[in-house]
Amino acid sequence: MSSDQNTSVDHVIVLIAAPGKAQVSDEVLAEVIPLLGLFHPELRWLDEEGRTAAEIAFTPPPSHFVPRSLEDRVRGRLMGQAIDVAVLPLGGRRKKLLIADMDSTIIGQECIDELAAHAGVGAEVAEVTERAMRGELGFREALKERLKTLKGVPEEAIAEVIAQRIRVNDGARTLVRTMQANGAKAALVSGGFVPFARHVVREVGFDTFRANELPVVDGRLSGEAAEPILGKDAKLETLQALAREMGITAREVLAVGDGANDAEMVKAAGLGVAWHAKPVLAQVADARIEHNDLTALLYLQGYRRDEFVND
Repeated sequence: MSSDQNTSVDHVIVLIAAPGKAQVSDEVLAEVIPLLGLFHPELRWLDEEGRTAAEIAFTPPPSHFVPRSLEDRVRGRLMGQAIDVAVLPLGGRRKKLLIADMDSTIIGQECIDELAAHAGVGAEVAEVTERAMRGELGFREALKERLKTLKGVPEEAIAEVIAQRIRVNDGARTLVRTMQANGAKAALVSGGFVPFARHVVREVGFDTFRANELPVVDGRLSGEAAEPILGKDAKLETLQALAREMGITAREVLAVGDGANDAEMVKAAGLGVAWHAKPVLAQVADARIEHNDLTALLYLQGYRRDEFVND
């Protein structure tokens, strides 16, 4: 095993340990490296001091190589340790556009659920949200059903919910700022609502955003959905449109989300990430992050810890 780069390698296994819960220890490497015995593995540290992130570059066999199968073998060998694993192509890893879902991805909440809880109808709306996230209910139908329960809620409740309940997830600012410092753009694309998205854009530093309007009549929520509704198709269309504007291909895009509504944009991106996601999204993503914060997306792109632009 060598730390020197070898131009013949074309894939990496990225190992990211949850700080305080696990490390990429010598014992962990001893479990993983034998699985690559015939692939000429090379260890490269991404956070050697903290031992929280490393990648192993390797050359897969010429045929019948399935990245997810190898990833599952490595995960199985680590036996439930708090270490995320991804098997990715080596080339073109640093992406030029980040496109991110908002609710339960960049922030830790579902905005409409929080607004409903504030209005006293939280349990009813949360159940609909959960069904939609699992893919059991269409996004449009779920959105309309949830909005009906909010009819008559005072407009000022939105600002109260933002101030009291909405919190940015760990690593979101570092992810966006680091990619921007390296020439990338960052877009927030949400099936949620403009007032919440506008707040998150300011807090995190996104370059642009798209979200649904939240109709208000006479100072109260109308309970109706404003057309066009931004759902899974619109998220994909936004990815494609932004890539065209930037003169890049979808392969140069990183997309991240957590639910069924994100599946099409995650599948279309060069690096599609399921972050603490529902199974329906995890099945189609290139990488699954289950233990770490959003800075894990930087390690997936090959950034070292000392390259991070922190808050």
